[in-house]
Amino acid sequence: MPTLQQARLWYPDDDPVHGFDHVLRVYRMAERLALAEGADLEIVGAAVLLHDAQAVDQGLGISDQADANSNHTVARLNHHQAAAEFAGDVLRAEGWPAGRIAAVQHCIRAHRFRDNSEEPQTLEAQILFDADKLDAIGAIGAARAVAYAARHGQPAYAFPSESFLRSGQTEPGEQHSAYHEYLFKLSKLKERLYTPAARLVAEERHRYMVEYFERLAAESLGEM
Repeated sequence: MPTLQQARLWYPDDDPVHGFDHVLRVYRMAERLALAEGADLEIVGAAVLLHDAQAVDQGLGISDQADANSNHTVARLNHHQAAAEFAGDVLRAEGWPAGRIAAVQHCIRAHRFRDNSEEPQTLEAQILFDADKLDAIGAIGAARAVAYAARHGQPAYAFPSESFLRSGQTEPGEQHSAYHEYLFKLSKLKERLYTPAARLVAEERHRYMVEYFERLAAESLGEM
């Protein structure tokens, strides 16, 4: 199986949202969930280490898809597909059987919230999905949302339009703040989780996150 040392090479040092620290947290949580649910630890571990892979290892990699800021959004939209291809290259080089490579690739392709074209069908895929989403809620999730917004020139809070509240679509000129992301995605993650172990962890994280963003909005509007 790929090691943590290998995986460190596949993630950028300057990404506060999808960098190696994110992978480490997801790895620890996925191991915890896999043990609780009886999943295949090797499949889960490999899928976690490769699920957001961007950098290059021994000539194999997808960093060219995200090495320019202008291409970053496009790369993120398709990162799960590219990472699954990269995982196939890495695991074939390690001599993994085709069936187990396919299992890892399914986990990776099915982990993205904004793309439901391939739902997590296996327990291992559900655990990667759940562990990745748990890292998007709670204190860490709030911090990541604010960091992502700042990295893309967006504020922590902006007043959401009626259009956004109805459809999730911003109006022309409307900023997609961290608060917008909370409304659109983060507040819904608890209900999207698959495993009982993850749902148990999510309860407290979700409650804390809701309190944070409600206070963020109130302070931003001068209400507190």
